[in-house]
Amino acid sequence: MRSREYDLDFRDRATRIRAWGIGLLAVATLQWTWCALLLLTPYTVDEEPDDRYPAECESRLLTERGTANDGLQRGDWCQNERDWPEALAVLGLSVPVSVVGVALFTSGSVSIRMSAHAEAMRELDKSADARNA
Repeated sequence: MRSREYDLDFRDRATRIRAWGIGLLAVATLQWTWCALLLLTPYTVDEEPDDRYPAECESRLLTERGTANDGLQRGDWCQNERDWPEALAVLGLSVPVSVVGVALFTSGSVSIRMSAHAEAMRELDKSADARNA
C-alpha cells in the first residue's frame, strides 16, 4: 500500500509541475501578444497635452513611410511613442519564461506518463503471477 500512496503523491507533484509549466507558457503567450500589438497595430500620438487632433501613426513594423526610423527633426511625433527597445525587451523577457515553461510542462508530463507506465507494468506482473500460481 505504501508504494501506491507514494505513486499518487508523485503524480500529484507532477501534475502541479505541469500546471506551473502551463501557467508560464500562458505568461509567455501574453508577452508575445503584447509584442505583436506593439509592432503591428497603428496608434495615435498627442503633439501637445490634451490634443484634440492627435497624430495618426502607422504600425512600427508595417510602415511604408519613415515613421519607424526617422525622428523628431523631421516633425515626426510618432518616433518616440513606441520605441523598438520596449518591444524587444518584452520579446526578450518571453524567452526565459517560455524555456522554463516548456521544461516544467515536459517534466511533469513525462513523470505522469512514466508513473502510469510503471503502474500498468505492476498490474501486468500481478496478473501474470496470478495465472502462474
